[in-house]
Amino acid sequence: MRNILLTLALLSAQPLSAETLYFSAIPDDESRLVERFGAVATYLSDTLGVDVQYVPVKSYAAAVTAFTNDQIQLGWFGGLSGVQARIAVPDSHAIAQGAEDEAFVTYFIANAETDLSVSEAFPDMAGRSFTFGAETSTSGRLMPDYWIRENTGQAPEALFSNVGFSGDHGQTLRLVASGAYDVGALNYTVYDAAVAEGAP
Repeated sequence: MRNILLTLALLSAQPLSAETLYFSAIPDDESRLVERFGAVATYLSDTLGVDVQYVPVKSYAAAVTAFTNDQIQLGWFGGLSGVQARIAVPDSHAIAQGAEDEAFVTYFIANAETDLSVSEAFPDMAGRSFTFGAETSTSGRLMPDYWIRENTGQAPEALFSNVGFSGDHGQTLRLVASGAYDVGALNYTVYDAAVAEGAP
């Protein structure tokens, strides 16, 4: 699922036989989290035979912090946040990865009022305003930052007139669609889902 790692903390303070297993997830699209992970909590509870509760968080950093502080024992992380979580909790392990993660895609999107169009070549975005997603997002920050540097030879701060961080992929889509930013980068599944639902 969308560049995600399931990371489990094996901590003496919260053994797996405890009455409740708490888990959280990076907010890749905050508007859909409770619905999606409420279903995951039900599945895990039925499968494991223990009470499982989903704990919503507001940011990628908050998910890593909750894992570090043993407020959650299971985390649904991206590549970068998963590494951060495992460094912070040395006895934790990645236990699952989405099948599509090895061929994961980040989309660069542009407001309809720009003169940018769909292209296989890296577009000339110099001088435009640009928003990443969360600062520690793999697909919303790390991957697009790499490709910007690789294709332009410039850091985003040098290439764009203004660089922002929306906080999550759904918000990136909304900010670019509204014209608050000319261009942005986001998880392809969030964009594809919005198109499928008829978003303008």
